[in-house]
Amino acid sequence: MRAPFAWLLLGFLALDAGAAEQTTAASATAPEGESRAVMTVEQVVHMLDETVDWYRTLGTQQQEATQPSDLLIVYANRQTADRVVNLAFEIARANAELISSAANVAKAKDANSQVQLLLQSTRQLDEQRGAIQEDVESVRRQLTAAPQQEKAQLQERLSVLQRQLDMLNARKNLVGTMSQFASETDVGGFGANALKAHIDAIAASIPAATGATAASSPKTDAGPAVASTSSLSLAQFGIWDLAATVFRLSAKRRTIDAIDRRTAALQEIYTRIRKPPLERLKALSARSDALAAQADASPSTALRGVRDQYDTIAWLFKQTTSIVTPLSKAGVLLDQYRRNLKSWSDASERQYYEALKALGMRVAVFAGLLAIVFVAAELFQRAVFRYIPEARRRSRFLLLRKIVLWVLVVALAASTFATELGSLATFAGLITAGLAVAMQSVLVSVVGYFFLIGKYGIRVGDRVQVGNVTGEVIDLGLVRLHLMELGGNGPTGRVVAFANSIIFQASGGLFKQIPGVNLAWHEITLMLPAGSDYTALKDKLTEAVTNVVADYREDILRQTQAIQRAASSNDSGDAQPHVQLRFSASGVEALVRYPVQLQHAAEIDERVSRELHNVISAHVTGTPQLA
Repeated sequence: MRAPFAWLLLGFLALDAGAAEQTTAASATAPEGESRAVMTVEQVVHMLDETVDWYRTLGTQQQEATQPSDLLIVYANRQTADRVVNLAFEIARANAELISSAANVAKAKDANSQVQLLLQSTRQLDEQRGAIQEDVESVRRQLTAAPQQEKAQLQERLSVLQRQLDMLNARKNLVGTMSQFASETDVGGFGANALKAHIDAIAASIPAATGATAASSPKTDAGPAVASTSSLSLAQFGIWDLAATVFRLSAKRRTIDAIDRRTAALQEIYTRIRKPPLERLKALSARSDALAAQADASPSTALRGVRDQYDTIAWLFKQTTSIVTPLSKAGVLLDQYRRNLKSWSDASERQYYEALKALGMRVAVFAGLLAIVFVAAELFQRAVFRYIPEARRRSRFLLLRKIVLWVLVVALAASTFATELGSLATFAGLITAGLAVAMQSVLVSVVGYFFLIGKYGIRVGDRVQVGNVTGEVIDLGLVRLHLMELGGNGPTGRVVAFANSIIFQASGGLFKQIPGVNLAWHEITLMLPAGSDYTALKDKLTEAVTNVVADYREDILRQTQAIQRAASSNDSGDAQPHVQLRFSASGVEALVRYPVQLQHAAEIDERVSRELHNVISAHVTGTPQLA
């Protein structure tokens, strides 16, 4: 009674240990050649994973499709990819059926060694239980008729039999549980049922595998798609857009090549998978021919066995064909897919070289135009220095050259880099508004420059007064002017810079001499002695100053006439010294005004002061007071 139960435990352990060997057991129990035709679970899952990853490259293709011809190729590739995915799942399900069949055969054969052992143990336990129950009934009958002194012994025996019966019931329950587990468990662990569930889960994540794409898209012949060879309208593109197009087309070519390599790798997987089923079909065909020859030579009693073998071979041939046919179709579709990619790649390559050529031509034209502009500017500058000797006119022409040069450069750059004039105008408007806000002071100074160089403007060498600063213009720029400060005895050595916008400032004030005029009026105030003959003293003071100015009479007269012409005045008078008397709280003052040449101002002032002193000294005994 103990030996069967020991075998029972060994059988349970054998069930547990054999759970990881389904594929091996199925291969061992399958007919000859079947193990080579069936892919393992890992191979099926790997094939589906690779196919699904390849199918998802359609999203990348959709992003790269920027032209109608590209969209046609992507549409054709999508139709082809949907069919390839459907064939991949068809292959996977066919392999799952073969794995399931092999597992069923292995399970049926394994029942003779494991499940059969459990059933045999159950029958033995039932027989033992029946025998013990008969002994229990017999002891109970003896107990009712036995004398008092034997009842204790029979009662003890009945108790022992009852314990044996309980033990057998417990053992039977254990064997029943193990039998149910053995019948419900797939001997191979991760077997055909799990593989089918995994295939269905993968198919649910792919619309093409569920038929959604086929239902929503019209059925068309997914023949080779030919990309349009029409080139882009590259003539209307600027350098910036052309450069962006070149980089985009280069990246597009690399993406298409990467997808093509991915497709070639998937095609290699399908080719490698197709070889074992093809060999198995050849083996089954040869075995069928051998059975045909055997049937001709066998007696009628052996034909039943031959017929059974024919049925098995026919079933295996059909199952293997269900794998080979989709694999062959997938190979043809992948070839077509790669031809579409090749056509797309060729079209992208042509567009890339056209864009590159257009970019090179546009850059060359831009560089040539810039060279022409700069050469013309250089020739114009040389002509200005050669044919215009006057510094004022020369500076104006050079400024005009600079403005025209940079306007042409900016216009050429804008027209070359911009794609459309509308966008150029918008861009220029935004730039102008930004510059007007950010460079307001600079722009006002630039505008002030043109006012300064006008008809009555200033030029290098002019003597001007800005505010409290008097100086000679040594440089007049587009934004600033520079003065050499002048003191009483000539230049002080300090250079003063003013923004050209000073001309628009009411508080600043800009004073300049008329071109060709170097004349100024100086004043001296004298306090006349009390009790003097003021009329006679005024005449003598006037005569003394006139004698001093007479040495510079001709030049002063010429400059006075120039001032009258500039002012359109009919006054024919000239600049004559004069003395004006006026009363003050301290006495009578004499205001002496006289013209001076600025280059001789210090000399004239000294001579006038000396003569005035001599006149006053001749009329009074004391030294006159100079205010």
